Amino acid sequence: MRIDLHTHSTASDGTDTPAQLVANAAAAGLDVVALTDHDTVRGHAEAAAALPEGLTLVTGAELSCRIDGVGLHMLAYLFDPDEPELARERELVRDDRVPRARTMVRKLQELGVPVEWEQVARIAGDGSVGRPHVATALVELGVVETVSDAFTPQWLADGGRAYAEKHELDPFDAIRLVKAAGGVTVFAHPAAVKRGEVVPESSMARLAAAGLDGIEVDHMDHDEPTRARLRGLARDLGLLTTGSSDYHGRRKTVGLGEYTTDPEIYGEITRRATGAFPVPGAGGRGPA
Repeated sequence: MRIDLHTHSTASDGTDTPAQLVANAAAAGLDVVALTDHDTVRGHAEAAAALPEGLTLVTGAELSCRIDGVGLHMLAYLFDPDEPELARERELVRDDRVPRARTMVRKLQELGVPVEWEQVARIAGDGSVGRPHVATALVELGVVETVSDAFTPQWLADGGRAYAEKHELDPFDAIRLVKAAGGVTVFAHPAAVKRGEVVPESSMARLAAAGLDGIEVDHMDHDEPTRARLRGLARDLGLLTTGSSDYHGRRKTVGLGEYTTDPEIYGEITRRATGAFPVPGAGGRGPA
């Protein structure tokens, strides 16, 4: 089985619609794909309706969190999307995204970048606007070569010159809320140092003690020594280890299934989840 547990669609900051994403996942030879848009479940219904035969959909979200002043992303899988407290927190994060993006545009303008809010809004479309949309505007303007190049202290990295804060969950609350909604939590790309400051291992231990299920190890932002270190840490803390592409369509160079999760780990995630079940594909209506 080939299993990719971290992807994004146009419901947040990817470039594939949910229907296109599942079609592309099947074409890439995946057996299981998770749709984990930022702080939203809006793409799940479209993805499920278009799911090709032979492909299983894992519903999820990537939750924006912050601990001790350091931002982190928490992958939440197979939770009940209607659980009211978790739904309310997702809504608070989403509602803060537009004011935050407008603040980043203003800061870029003050730095001499000729970016306009209308350009960022066009790029975001109906998705949850975020830093990748602002970064794409910088690429269009020729300020940086790639989206990843914008995530530096010079521009949009945490604490960067044009960075702006938004409402974010305390990760201990995120773990509690996802558990209460029957879901499973995995700390996304925990050692992606090129994105900015990362959470120290002591905090990871605290998160594990609070019920964190796993950490994402095999990821494009982790080199081999980092992956080996994270596997050792996961062993010590009793955490599951996953691998995922963090696919964003054309917004990043990584392809679907470039990094994958071991089937035994996937099986354990589905065994722990009680809020929702994986959706088996029966042949959908195809991408819009």
